[in-house]
Amino acid sequence: MTVEIKAPTFPESVADGVVAAWHKQPGETVARDELLVEIETDKVVMEVVAPESGVLSAVLIEAGETIVSEALLATLTPGEVSASAATNAPATATVVQPDADASGADAVPMGPAVRALLDEHGLSPDAISATGKGGRLLKEDVLGYLKDNAAVGQPEAATASAESQDAGDAPVSVDGPTSERVEKRVPMTRMRARIAERLLGATQQTAMLTTFNEVNMAPLMKLRKQYRDEFESVHNGTRLGFMGFFVKAACEALKRFPEVNASIDGNDVVYHGYQDIGVAVSVDEGLVVPVLRDADFMSIADVEAAIAEFGAKAKDKKLTIEDMTGGTFTVSNGGVFGSLLSTPILNPPQTGILGMHSIQERPIAMNGEVVIQPMMYLALSYDHRLVDGKTAVQFLVAIKGLIEDPARILLQL
Repeated sequence: MTVEIKAPTFPESVADGVVAAWHKQPGETVARDELLVEIETDKVVMEVVAPESGVLSAVLIEAGETIVSEALLATLTPGEVSASAATNAPATATVVQPDADASGADAVPMGPAVRALLDEHGLSPDAISATGKGGRLLKEDVLGYLKDNAAVGQPEAATASAESQDAGDAPVSVDGPTSERVEKRVPMTRMRARIAERLLGATQQTAMLTTFNEVNMAPLMKLRKQYRDEFESVHNGTRLGFMGFFVKAACEALKRFPEVNASIDGNDVVYHGYQDIGVAVSVDEGLVVPVLRDADFMSIADVEAAIAEFGAKAKDKKLTIEDMTGGTFTVSNGGVFGSLLSTPILNPPQTGILGMHSIQERPIAMNGEVVIQPMMYLALSYDHRLVDGKTAVQFLVAIKGLIEDPARILLQL
């Protein structure tokens, strides 16, 4: 009796997905809830785990293929798995894509991901020591080989062949620069392609404009320094950062200027009576924007804890479609990467996005004197179809006032 492994049920907003990577191959033993395969959609990477322990008997959809919701991916033969169980294929396992090379029975067994890595670097499997059971070549073997060759300054493909050495030829020299002009063409990931599509649409379908201001961070930095340790102790290790204050300041400003919290739907304007704040989070594949639901009802500690959780989930590719659906306004902090000033791009159908930047000490005039203060540039990009320049400027000035006097955030002044 076999168990069918199917793709997750996609939300209505996701038409299909791509099999990104298999973490198990046919014949390998798997434990219950162990990761089998990753499915990449245009929003998130979904993980499919084993419903029970056993042996992965067949893989029906290879990496790179497009699938629809609930597509049949593989079959699993249930059974008990001991800690010392072998991970290679049993005699009765069905392997849809054979690992053995077609050149002969003595070829080195390997998975498709390993074969692709060898092809990419022009390597022969015979040149690499295989450490897998039964002489199977593992991805770690190839990566280790590449690392070792890089450490001694030798390109992996620039070694003399065994035949040449047997014939007494001199070894190939690998010293000195090379004139080879290397190019590599790879397809966009679905997430990267979706990001590109949305950013291009934002510039083409909105009347986007940006207004700038600067904020003196000294009062907020003083407050943070004074209460940081106590805050972390009281709130179970949650760190006190700046994002919590900016999110709460944005909520207060959005209440005062509802146009910035609205969206355009055809010929209608939708005014949202709540503040769902998207927070931009950077991952290897690009930028994702999980949403803080009802952020106006959250405390600063709640905001900081939620952002930390989003960051951890993004790193582990655990963000869900629900985490990133919706949002009425977005806050993006390019300052963590050293950005001094930038123009954030709208996240349609939202009509506003706040860009934070790095803090730098600069001379400013205060009370008729020139003093050095920690300053941050702020940027507000907005859809001019709905938000007038006056409203945008006043909104950003409100943010500035709340940050420079943090007590106003708590008192809603």
